[in-house]
Amino acid sequence: MKRNLASVSLILFGLSVTVLLLWTLFESALVGMSTVTERIVTLSLLVLPAGFGAVLGVISLWHKEGQAWLGITGIILNTLFAVFHLMVVLFAG
Repeated sequence: MKRNLASVSLILFGLSVTVLLLWTLFESALVGMSTVTERIVTLSLLVLPAGFGAVLGVISLWHKEGQAWLGITGIILNTLFAVFHLMVVLFAG
């Protein structure tokens, strides 16, 4: 079975949410981590997969593969998630 890009986009969103939940659950174990390290981990594990998922959703719509609502949902969810966490990385501190 061939996966389309929109479904991969939503899978990346689910992966980002899972990482966020795990990060929140184990936050007490990461107390000694420096702020710079936290920002790098947040950027690489939360922002980049969601940003890549949004790009995959746009490509899916551009190639007109599968259902359009799946691509639009992937774009919206991934973009909101990535922008929110990017703002946290940029302005928290």
